[in-house]
Amino acid sequence: MNGNGPPGTGESKRYPYFVFALLFLMYMFDYMDRMVVAALIPDLKREWGITDAQAGLLVSLVYMSIIATTFPISLMVDRWSRRKSIAIMGMIWSMATGACAFAGNFVQLAAAKCFIGVGEAGYATGGTAMLAGLFPEKKRAMVMGFWNMSIPLGAALGIAMGGVVASTWGWRYAFGLVAVPGFIVSALFLFVKDYKTVELVKTSSGTDGNTKQVKMKARDIAAEFIKTPTLIFTYFAFAANVFLTTSMMFWMSTYFQRVDGLQQDEAGLKTGAVLLMAIIGAPLGGYLADRWRRTRINARSLFASLSSAFAAIVLFIGFFYLEGSAWQFPTLMLGGIAVVAFLPGAAAVTQDVVHPGLRAVSYSLCVIVQNALGSAPGPPIIGYISDKWDISTAMKIMPLAFAVAALLHFIAAMFYERDWNKVEKVELKIED
Repeated sequence: MNGNGPPGTGESKRYPYFVFALLFLMYMFDYMDRMVVAALIPDLKREWGITDAQAGLLVSLVYMSIIATTFPISLMVDRWSRRKSIAIMGMIWSMATGACAFAGNFVQLAAAKCFIGVGEAGYATGGTAMLAGLFPEKKRAMVMGFWNMSIPLGAALGIAMGGVVASTWGWRYAFGLVAVPGFIVSALFLFVKDYKTVELVKTSSGTDGNTKQVKMKARDIAAEFIKTPTLIFTYFAFAANVFLTTSMMFWMSTYFQRVDGLQQDEAGLKTGAVLLMAIIGAPLGGYLADRWRRTRINARSLFASLSSAFAAIVLFIGFFYLEGSAWQFPTLMLGGIAVVAFLPGAAAVTQDVVHPGLRAVSYSLCVIVQNALGSAPGPPIIGYISDKWDISTAMKIMPLAFAVAALLHFIAAMFYERDWNKVEKVELKIED
């Protein structure tokens, strides 16, 4: 069996779905922990007098911590143990979320949010690598699509629950309630099975004309990324995509409060409804990308490009032309479907065109780029624009990011087939 299919037979065939279920729950609680603060902005502004830019920084600090720690942690994930690393990461971010409930000022809350990022640094990379190894390549984007349903679901639940809990019991309880279930599921992950660590070897032709397996050197590992333009353009496209998605998740509740005059709990529920549409968009995007790939090898990148362009148009219409109209909310609901359709195909691309022993590292580099250029600067930049003009103007500007992403995914598609053909084939085996 090569590196493109699920390892093992018999009982191990049921394990991918058990692993998937736990990974899904962990990602959902991850985003509940990460985004619950978006519903609490009015309380924090009222209690501590923070600005919109500072509020945006509370999300950015999570991503900055991820940027700083994801690469070394991902090396540990690929070379040590995915399941142990993921379990430890989940318990760390859950405890950090619980600590947010006891913050006495903005600096203390910001510090706790940094530790949430440290915990999350190895999760997406390890989880992506596990799913890429445990499921067949032909289903990879669809599996990523269903897994990434957990992101908008967690964000929606965190924001909606946060608004209701804060209105009823106070903002500190909102942090405490989302921390406990994540810790429990993370501990359960210690009991899953994974594929064995993949040796970093490549096929080399000898002087006698025969091929042999040789250990990869540092320059060989670097070449896996530097000489794979599909990865480079996909990483930067991701950054443009998540600039918008992170900013949209964080600021939409505030937008509804200020523009539509909704109360905190109402705005949280309305935002949650828009974000929940992504539970349609993520699996649908994965299914369509995989189905198209049956007839076009670079379909995953092309679909990410087309869906990004479509989302940019829908959101521009929703925020620019339909503000105050009865048609705005249904248009934004459609936008909620469209903004995540790129994700499963693009995430699969980061695993398709790299050595199977470097899949977590590949996604870690994607995480570094997307967070450094997208998730981290997005909310405070939108907050700065809101402080300088207003939240309505800020939201109208956001769709430009997806137009940039569409172009970058299209360029990646031009290199995909060449890069996919040179990937090393490695047999994967389930743990004993």
